Amino acid sequence: MTATDRSVHLINAAAQAAADKLAHDVIAYDVSDVLSITDAFLVASAPNDRQVKAIVDEIEERLSKELGAKPVRREGDREARWVLLDYVDIVVHVQHSEERVFYALERLWKDCPELELPEDARATRGKGEEHARERAAEADREPGEDWS
Repeated sequence: MTATDRSVHLINAAAQAAADKLAHDVIAYDVSDVLSITDAFLVASAPNDRQVKAIVDEIEERLSKELGAKPVRREGDREARWVLLDYVDIVVHVQHSEERVFYALERLWKDCPELELPEDARATRGKGEEHARERAAEADREPGEDWS
């Protein structure tokens, strides 16, 4: 079994919305062969809680406006470290970058086929690692050192 056309449309709209709000490492998996409760997972991350919330809000708004879809369940809102949006056909995970590394959902679903995403969403790959390297470089600088 493969993800339905509706699930693919939902995934693509959610992926584009996440990319538009500068999400990192957007990826989607067709989990329909291993789970009976949903067709696909979308995973995205952000380096801070505020951006996690912005991504989640944009995904919800976009799916509602464009496809008339509303989540049946939304979890993790209060802390904004890992927000889950359950649309039945798809489940969206937006995680703080630290949670993304710790829980490594990609390892769990690595045997599932990856879904093709819009170009903007594919372009987010590697952004989390790039951001982490930049932060580490900033932390290594001496106070008063030239930042240019």
